[in-house]
Amino acid sequence: MEELVVLVNPEDDVLGLMEKQQAHINGLLHRAFSVFLFNENGEMLLQKRTSEKYHSPNQWTNAVCSHPRIEETYLEGAKRRLNEELGIDAKLSEKFHFIYKADVGGGLWEHELDHVFTGIYNSEFNLNKNEVEEIRYISLDNLDKEISEHPEQFTEWFKIILEEYKHHF
Repeated sequence: MEELVVLVNPEDDVLGLMEKQQAHINGLLHRAFSVFLFNENGEMLLQKRTSEKYHSPNQWTNAVCSHPRIEETYLEGAKRRLNEELGIDAKLSEKFHFIYKADVGGGLWEHELDHVFTGIYNSEFNLNKNEVEEIRYISLDNLDKEISEHPEQFTEWFKIILEEYKHHF
């Protein structure tokens, strides 16, 4: 099934739909969401993307990041992908949104109007192995250390979104 993204202007007015990979080739602004999940100890959940991903394979990133469908709200899309990727349901709160553009290699660009959600989750996962290689929780201090020592192990958008997150909290 062809996956479409919703093209928008900076005010989030819909301009049309485009196949996801083509939007990433063209670097066109589109809707996205990012979910940061934490456990009861305040550690952040990371997922490692599978080697099958067409960009940024085998890199660590936040719990979930994807694109809402045309008929979905950002929150509905975030909850759908939590279930599809991690096999869970969690209460989410929207914290902020912003626009970024990142070169993800291979002639591909993430140019997104990104709505960032957070939640707390302390139970079991049922990982979709077509999407997620593995998961782990990490303290923010240790995450900062790992990113500074091995930035190539993390997705470009995650590094940008994490910095934006820190500016808001």
